[in-house]
Amino acid sequence: MTRPIPRPGVLDIDAYVPGKAGAPGAGRVFKLSANETPLGPSPAAVQALRDMAHQIAIYPEGSSAALREAVGARYGLDPARIIMGAGSDNILELLALAYIGPGDEGLYSQYGFLEYKIVTLAAGGVPVVAPETDYTANVDAILERVTQKTKIVFLANPNNPTGSYLPAAEVERLAKGLPARTLLVLDAAYAEYVTRADYEAGIALVDAHENVVMTRTFSKIYGLAGVRLGWGYGPAHVIDSLNRIRSPFNVSSAASIAGVAAVQDTAHVAAAVAHNQKWLPWLTREISSLGLEVLPSVGNFIAIRFPQTPGRTAADADRFLTARGLVLRAIGAYGMGEFLRLTIGSQEANEAVVAALGDFMSDRKAAANG
Repeated sequence: MTRPIPRPGVLDIDAYVPGKAGAPGAGRVFKLSANETPLGPSPAAVQALRDMAHQIAIYPEGSSAALREAVGARYGLDPARIIMGAGSDNILELLALAYIGPGDEGLYSQYGFLEYKIVTLAAGGVPVVAPETDYTANVDAILERVTQKTKIVFLANPNNPTGSYLPAAEVERLAKGLPARTLLVLDAAYAEYVTRADYEAGIALVDAHENVVMTRTFSKIYGLAGVRLGWGYGPAHVIDSLNRIRSPFNVSSAASIAGVAAVQDTAHVAAAVAHNQKWLPWLTREISSLGLEVLPSVGNFIAIRFPQTPGRTAADADRFLTARGLVLRAIGAYGMGEFLRLTIGSQEANEAVVAALGDFMSDRKAAANG
């Protein structure tokens, strides 16, 4: 071989493929494939970005101190135990790089975020999958697969793409069942949307354990996906390890400034929660009434199961909806090929999806009765 060869494991990684963003040939397009907020970012964040434009020739403050202070003030946390990243996936990468080595195991549930497998393999580790029950993480199944080699357990709570969640008591049972040497990473990217009384994003568990970390994102409810911003909260020794290996300017000035404004605009977040609480049950009810199964969700998205009969499959529905400018997310990469994931959109988008799915199901029934 006369060219450089990646180290073992790199070419075993299936690169993450985002959902499609467009619908060629369609008129009006509603992108409902990426769980982005239909309300957009806080106007205060937009103004903050405008005001800082003249500063882009200057390097960011390397520790994101102002943003860590703002997040700490918002949630009552010690800013010294907060780390910022270019999206929460950047924090996941740092955790894997810091704690997983060749032959070590990264454990996650069956329908967990695809990034867990990617970062485990990228660190030279071995991905281990625990089966779920009814598309929900199973604590006993996870604990049964913990070995001496298990360095990280990743848990998305709520989980994407299923929309399921584990109550706080179950997550605490998981944390208590893990050996002290194993790090539990609670990925709470959709935490702000959850209104269930038995849910806790992870702050309390981090405070109670030396081996628990919580990650969060500004890409979802805060509407800052385009500037790439996320954060993690953990024990001081974990945050210290991550700061030693993160790049010195991993968060841009634009992201930091927008993040400060966004986290302080609690009214905008409340409006996004209210919008989701209105349309999540409405979409679930209306789509279910068409004869399609909708998985229960606490996030800002739902997973819709389609029949596997020719002409009525998820792939058929995807083509039908895309032709109408309605872009959903195919999730076959998660082993859920019979599903499409739908982001809760604007009123116009939500009503258009229901109408289009009604036409899709009616057309297929008419064809079947031929």
